Amino acid sequence: MALTIQDHKALHKQRVLTPWMAQGPLDAPVIVRGEGVWMEDEQGKRYIDASSGLVAVNLGHSHPRVVAAIKEQAERICYVPASWFNDARAELADRLIKLAPWKEGGRAFFTPGGTEATEDAIRVARVLTKRTKVLSAYRSFHGSTMGSANVTGESRRWPSEPIVAPGVVRFFAPYPYRSPFSTRDPKEELERALAHLRDIFTYEDPERIAALIIEPVVGSNGVVVYPDGYLAGLRRLCDEHGILLIFDEVMTGFGRTGACFAADRFGVVPDIMTFAKGVTSAYVPLGGFLIRESLAKHFDENVLWIGHTYSGHPLATAAGIGALDAYRDENIFARCAALEKPLADGLAKLRAKYEIVGDTRGVGLMQAIEFVRNRETREPLVPWQGKSMGPMPVLFKSLRERGVYAFGRFNIVNICPPLVISEAEIGQLMEALDGAIADLTAAAAKA
Repeated sequence: MALTIQDHKALHKQRVLTPWMAQGPLDAPVIVRGEGVWMEDEQGKRYIDASSGLVAVNLGHSHPRVVAAIKEQAERICYVPASWFNDARAELADRLIKLAPWKEGGRAFFTPGGTEATEDAIRVARVLTKRTKVLSAYRSFHGSTMGSANVTGESRRWPSEPIVAPGVVRFFAPYPYRSPFSTRDPKEELERALAHLRDIFTYEDPERIAALIIEPVVGSNGVVVYPDGYLAGLRRLCDEHGILLIFDEVMTGFGRTGACFAADRFGVVPDIMTFAKGVTSAYVPLGGFLIRESLAKHFDENVLWIGHTYSGHPLATAAGIGALDAYRDENIFARCAALEKPLADGLAKLRAKYEIVGDTRGVGLMQAIEFVRNRETREPLVPWQGKSMGPMPVLFKSLRERGVYAFGRFNIVNICPPLVISEAEIGQLMEALDGAIADLTAAAAKA
C-alpha cells in the first residue's frame, strides 16, 4: 500500500534525526522534487529556495547537465578505489586547478565533504610547516566532525568539547555592523582587527603557527563581509611569519560571490583552498582542497598520510564536471555578479521600510538580513548564540506559508538563492520577505 503524505511526515519524524534542531517541534514539508530555484512538496506546493539549500545548490535543482553527467557515469562505473586512477577524477582535478588563482599550478585532494576538507587541509599544513598551532576566527564554521569542530569558532563546537586535538587559537575578525573592536568606522575596524591579530601572533609565537584558516566571507554565521584590505592584511602577516593561509571556500566557491572563488573576487591568493557544496551544486556529496604546486610537490617524495574510502568518488567527480560545464556554458559567474544589485537593492528597500531590519549586506548572491530590537543601539532581536530564538520562528513560518524556504541563525536570515534565479523570481522573493517581516514585526511587538 502506498504511503500517504502524513505517513511520510510521521515516518520521517519517527526515524530520522534532523541536524542542529530539537526533534519534537519539527513539522517540515516533505520535499519530493525540484526545478531551478523551486522545490515542490508532496501536496504540489512550490517553494522558492532562497538559501540554495544550505548555500549549496548553486545551479538550482535538477539541472540537466549535472543530472546527465551522473547518469552517464553510473552506467560506466560507480566506484574506483582512491589508490587507482580514474578519468573523471583526473579531469575534475585538472579543471579545478585551472580555475584556482595560482600561476604555478597546483593539485587537488578530494574528500566526501567540507568538514573532512578542513581537517585534511590542516593536517597537510602541519606536516608542511612542522608547526602545530592553527588560528581561526570566533565567528566561523568549518565543519562538525571532531577536528573541524575544533577550529570552528561559534556555538556548534560546544557539544564536541573537550576536544582532544590541541593547538587551535581563536581570534576576533572584523564585523563592521557589530564591531568587536568598539568602532563604527570601517578604517578603524580594519586597523584594530589587524593590530589584534598581530598581538595574537606575538603571544602564541608565530614560529609555532602552521596556518590561519578563514572564510573569506563569513557564511552561516551571518554573511559578514570584511572591510577592504583585511584579507590582504592577513596575507601579508602570514607571509611575514611563514604561516600558510587557508581560505574556506565551501560556501563562497563556484560563483556565489560573483567570481569563481572569493579569492578572485577580493584579489587575495591563499596557499590552500577548501571546497565542497557548489562543486557539484550539492547533487552528490563532494569536497576537498586545492593546494599550490610548490607545497604539493612535497608529497612526491613523502607519504600523504590522509585518505577516505570515498575520496574522488566517480559519481561525485562526474557531477563536478557536469557542474563546471554548466557554470562555463551558461556564464553563471558573470550572471551572479549582475544579479547582485537587484537582490541587494531589494533587501535595502526592506531595511528602509522596517525598523526591525538593522542591516542588510553581502556580495554576489550571498546576502543576509540582520534583525534588531533597536536600530540606534543595534541590540539584536534575539541574543547571538543564546538559548531562545524569540519571535524568529514566526518569520520562517510566514515565509513557508508564502512559498519560500530560507535558513538563518539567531537574529540573521541568509538570502542566498541559486545562481540561476531570475529578476522576476527575486521580485517574488522580496514580496514574500516583505510580508514575513511584517509578521515578525507584529510578533516582536507582542514579545
